[in-house]
Amino acid sequence: MGLKHSPKVGQILMCDFKGMKEPEMVKRRPVIVIKSSRYGPKLVQVACLSTAAPEPQMDYHMLIDDKYLPRDKFFEGKETWLKGDMIYTMGFERLDLIRLGFDNGKRVYFGQSLSRENMKNIFTCVLHGMNLGHLSNHL
Repeated sequence: MGLKHSPKVGQILMCDFKGMKEPEMVKRRPVIVIKSSRYGPKLVQVACLSTAAPEPQMDYHMLIDDKYLPRDKFFEGKETWLKGDMIYTMGFERLDLIRLGFDNGKRVYFGQSLSRENMKNIFTCVLHGMNLGHLSNHL
């Protein structure tokens, strides 16, 4: 459906990459918001998440602790990895909240954001993915 409001940095959302071309991301997958603006042109920067372990594991990959992840079918019983080298600028219309089910007939969505410490580690991975890892000392 697409978001109507600016998401928070550290929020985990689903992103529809339909229309992209391989080797870019091409399917619906979870992402972490790494930059957002309340006053911008309805664009956010996101880093992709994957349940496939990276081979080989690099400085721009990070295993996400499952206590910070939504309890839904995508994440259930699987390791989830940040792909810090896969960052995109996406429009709100491609992003959606993660649906957890229903409670008393109302939809329930995952709304938790990652902590500052987790985001510092994620920003470090993203910097490594852009070959700017030496800047992570300044976070």
